Amino acid sequence: MAKFKAIFLYQEPWEAERFRDGVGSDMEVSAYPQSTDVASIDEADRDAHMVVGGRGVRSVETAEKFPNLKLIQTLSAGTDSIPKVGMSEMGIRVANNMGGNAVAVAEVTVVLMVSTYRRLMVQWDQVNNKGVYAEGFDDDWGRFRELTGKRVGIIGLGQIGSRVAKRLQGWECEVVYADITSYSSEYEAAAGATKVDFDELIETSDVISLHVPLDRSTEKILSDREFSMMKPGAIVVNACRGPVMDEKALIRALDAGQIAGAGLDVTEIEPIEMKNALLGRDNVVLLPHRAGLSVEAREKSIDSAVRNAKLLM
Repeated sequence: MAKFKAIFLYQEPWEAERFRDGVGSDMEVSAYPQSTDVASIDEADRDAHMVVGGRGVRSVETAEKFPNLKLIQTLSAGTDSIPKVGMSEMGIRVANNMGGNAVAVAEVTVVLMVSTYRRLMVQWDQVNNKGVYAEGFDDDWGRFRELTGKRVGIIGLGQIGSRVAKRLQGWECEVVYADITSYSSEYEAAAGATKVDFDELIETSDVISLHVPLDRSTEKILSDREFSMMKPGAIVVNACRGPVMDEKALIRALDAGQIAGAGLDVTEIEPIEMKNALLGRDNVVLLPHRAGLSVEAREKSIDSAVRNAKLLM
């Protein structure tokens, strides 16, 4: 019987080597750069049972080119770019990184909270790019807030949301969460988070942080209704997927002063368009969807892929 085969799409060569070492000699691994169009790879690798990472297999048409394909393994938390229903109908499973980058995203999420509250990026830009020292801040300090003592509402207490909650314990925050999933009392205690109704979270939280997958039930989960319910000094943080938040509604809320600011690692359209009205605001921190990137996150995500590969073999 022929060996199981995996196609591994790497950013750095060591990633493919880590995966190859992990699965051992029972699986043949063909490595390609992450930018490779999987639909056009060598004919000799079309018998692969597994595709890992990169752009991967993002359409049924591409999957049809691999008659033995059983698993599409992402190295990220999201699988929203893969047509999972179509893959399921073909007998192909889709797996994410099982929290491999959860710590990385959680760390950046807390940074976004602090940066938005303290306008750190504005200060950095003035000093580093404009050569201006503390201009305007002596008269504007009333907009600065501490994270300590605030009620932080986490929407989605899964792999990432729970780790955000754990890190906020050190900031002496009151952490509440809303989730369609029910967690054990032990899980909640470890996270230091108390479950509340979704609307209560929206109405009472000083900071609202999004940590849900993107699907039909979560698209634009924050829109005009939710922004109108928030406390005037509230800030929102999104480090999951851009379309989870209604961007136009967010802009309207910022323009009207309904909320105090936003910290965003993601936007509805990526890369962000230079005409986007979120750009240039001193109460919005924008990052380029890189919260989940770190060497450690990549290592853990590859190890998760190895575990799934061994289940497949």
